[in-house]
Amino acid sequence: MTKTMESTDVVLVGGGIMSATLGAMLTELEPSWSITLLERLDHVGQESSAVWNNAGTGHSALCELNYAPRAADGTVDATKAVKINEQFQVSRQFWSTLVTEGKLGEPGSFINPVPHISMVFNPDHVEYLRARHESFSQHKLFERLELSEDRDQIAQWAPLTQEGRGAGPVAASFAPEGTDVNFGELTRQLIRHMEANGAEIRTGVQVQNLDRQPDGTWIVRTQNRLNSEDSREIRAKFVFVGAGGGALPLLQKSGIPEIKGFGGFPVSGLWLRNSNPSTAERHDAKVYGQAAVGAPPMSVPHLDTRYENGKKSLLFGPYGGFKPNFLKQGSLLDLPKSVRPDNIYPMARAGLANLDLVKYLLSELAKNKDQRMEALREFYPQAQAEEWELVHAGQRVQVMRKDKKKGGVLQFGTELITADDGSIAGLLGASPGASTAVPIMIDLLGRCFPNHSAAWKSRLTDLIPSLGQQLDENPALADEIMGHTAKTLGIR
Repeated sequence: MTKTMESTDVVLVGGGIMSATLGAMLTELEPSWSITLLERLDHVGQESSAVWNNAGTGHSALCELNYAPRAADGTVDATKAVKINEQFQVSRQFWSTLVTEGKLGEPGSFINPVPHISMVFNPDHVEYLRARHESFSQHKLFERLELSEDRDQIAQWAPLTQEGRGAGPVAASFAPEGTDVNFGELTRQLIRHMEANGAEIRTGVQVQNLDRQPDGTWIVRTQNRLNSEDSREIRAKFVFVGAGGGALPLLQKSGIPEIKGFGGFPVSGLWLRNSNPSTAERHDAKVYGQAAVGAPPMSVPHLDTRYENGKKSLLFGPYGGFKPNFLKQGSLLDLPKSVRPDNIYPMARAGLANLDLVKYLLSELAKNKDQRMEALREFYPQAQAEEWELVHAGQRVQVMRKDKKKGGVLQFGTELITADDGSIAGLLGASPGASTAVPIMIDLLGRCFPNHSAAWKSRLTDLIPSLGQQLDENPALADEIMGHTAKTLGIR
């Protein structure tokens, strides 16, 4: 067996949008650092970041109703939605700067303007949408959000949703500045930028273990996925585990105490896809509705415009499901292997508290195409079954963690795990993940490299001009920043 020992400053585990974002940032901040990216598949950007493995929504809370639920008294709090929008504006700035500096390609290759619409179909939801619009309209970041209960107006925004619709209430909000993002292509461009500046990109490499050394460095043990005789050891000063669903078992292998008590609940999904050009050309929006009772936030139904290599298609879903593998191309043993003495109780408590979710996922698995078409026709009444094909979405692993009061909770969102000495970090969880990759990595830089903060501040501010400021609280700066990124990225 061939075994070699190498050294590098940074190892990035996983070739998705998270590792690509951190790698591109470090390339800008410390161009002298050596970076090695390790991806288990034969190409980067093929798991959760791949174009059909996610919805491609530039998550900015313009249409996602689950980011601002209605309280018991009927009011809607916009706080979380504003935070998510602020985060997406940070990502927009980073991409815009790299486009301007010629480090990313033509923006239409990875981001396209697609209006974001929220649409509801019963009296209670209409009342909620009114309350949501009233709350959101008080904020600078949502000042362009329109609300209508007029079918003719809604038909102008999204004609397919109104043709053939029967009697009954309907309401929609409309945000013209929404986007569709091909995170797979963005990942590839960020990694090409890293590689052009000296980073080493290795595909077909499986990380087997992570061992902390007495001097604070890490030995990353790898094996060629197709040739078990080719194994290597890489000594790194810093390791980032951005392996999607594969992050949890790798962080567990690292032995850092910060990962104790964490578990993962995998959720699979399916889309219906329509690539008929004549149909796709008649819909230009991402139309989000309300989630079914018991459904996870990532299963909010939506009818979307999607772009891939300049080609426009429609997507509807997701239809939830369950598989025990943590990656789309992972092992059915991933879930049982992740159970540890420190997380079995939190996982059990979280599972018992979310039996409705389990019931929902099982019911989704049992659906046939006719039943899936019924759900689609609530959004697109005249949808023709022969135009739609079923495609598999990526795997998502929701965070399960300890909770003092409940014993364990199922957490929707992302969780950044960092060791106390900052030598290793990893990311767990899912949505709004990719859209907020840039602010997540800024948080990581602050936690893991505090001694570099002063030296990096100038370049970080070049990359993200509003760094440390809230656009919603500064209307003039918001107009300047959002106007500039919209122009650079081709956003309405």
